[in-house]
Amino acid sequence: MHGLVILDKDNKILRPAILWNDGRTQEETEYLNTSVGKQKLLDYTGNIAFAGFTAPKILWLKKHEPEVFSKISKIMLPKDYINYMLTGVHCTDYSDASGMLLLDVKNKCWSREMLEICGVSEEQLPNLYESYEAVGTLKKSYADKFGFPDNVIVAAGAGDNAAAAVGTGIVGNLACNISLGTSGTIFISSDKFIPDFESNALHSFAHADGGWHLMGCMLSAASCNKWWIEDILHGSDYSAEQEAITDDMLGRNSVYFLPYLMGERSPHNDPNARGCFIGLSMDSTRAEMTQAILEGVTFGIRDSFETAKKLGITISSSMICGGGAKSPLWKKIVADILNIELTIPETEQGPGLGGAVLAAVADGTFASIKEAVSKIVKITDVVKPDAEIAARYDEKYRKFRMLYPALKSCFKEMNNFE
Repeated sequence: MHGLVILDKDNKILRPAILWNDGRTQEETEYLNTSVGKQKLLDYTGNIAFAGFTAPKILWLKKHEPEVFSKISKIMLPKDYINYMLTGVHCTDYSDASGMLLLDVKNKCWSREMLEICGVSEEQLPNLYESYEAVGTLKKSYADKFGFPDNVIVAAGAGDNAAAAVGTGIVGNLACNISLGTSGTIFISSDKFIPDFESNALHSFAHADGGWHLMGCMLSAASCNKWWIEDILHGSDYSAEQEAITDDMLGRNSVYFLPYLMGERSPHNDPNARGCFIGLSMDSTRAEMTQAILEGVTFGIRDSFETAKKLGITISSSMICGGGAKSPLWKKIVADILNIELTIPETEQGPGLGGAVLAAVADGTFASIKEAVSKIVKITDVVKPDAEIAARYDEKYRKFRMLYPALKSCFKEMNNFE
């Protein structure tokens, strides 16, 4: 999601894509949120600006690479460029387009005000589709190359988290999915548009099922654990590192970890934020630091859950998927810190399965997303919270919430290299 792909009049790539986790747009994000104003952005799109969104990238390009900007014929997202190559159609879907900060999410149309602010026209943007709609058929050249028939339908597709939600059966009203992938998200589906006008911590996006959703997104989740195990400990056996972490240690760890290795989106919207171990002593162990990683990411996810509660949304259970969900220990920590029941799908590969579901609806195999997931998505396990451990984690979370505000000004100063 959010990556900026730009084409010239001959549909050739003008420059390498600027990806979702690129933090160069701090100045443009601040301009949008302060000079244009958060309230206007909310009126125009349903969301405020985040550094990862596409509109700040366009403004950055306009300022720093004006010659390239002047040659733009089409603005696309990464997956939509693949769809263009496969079909010859310039297209996007509502869920992915929601993260561009160019879409009026509530009304599912391009925001003329945002296009004017960014200095682009509607003609430069792709056509909009529901995620499960067919955008075209496979070009003959690709059909011949891969041995496919030339009537293969290509669906619009979806943003990764919307696809993951479909792949875990999170469709309809107020169902929830947690994704422990490279980034970490909570995804709450809704039959109606629910903007987070108060805290602006959650994104209000269109869903791949034709409705809407609220999403809290952490930039670093399972990637924190990967960094710790592979880059710092120079290991590869994730399970072995977690074996020493027993149930009696849960909620009693004196070491905390702030999981902001690439800055943070939800709820802080702070590209300057950085990762920290806090509470280390001469007695701190390798296992405690590993545990702190798993807990710190989960505390970050709880931040978004608490925001959803303030919007009047009650979450008593959630699906969970992503690479981090392979860990029984991490699933238990999530259940206990959030104090909710977790349902485990047959496959943790939610986004890939969701993409297949969208294609199956696009080609008529199923009449709707709801019908498709009811027949395809299977539950294999349930993880219930432990009331005693959950109570201990409530106190740990209270202390965790004190850390970022205390360090916020330090992070900004540390990243000021002028």
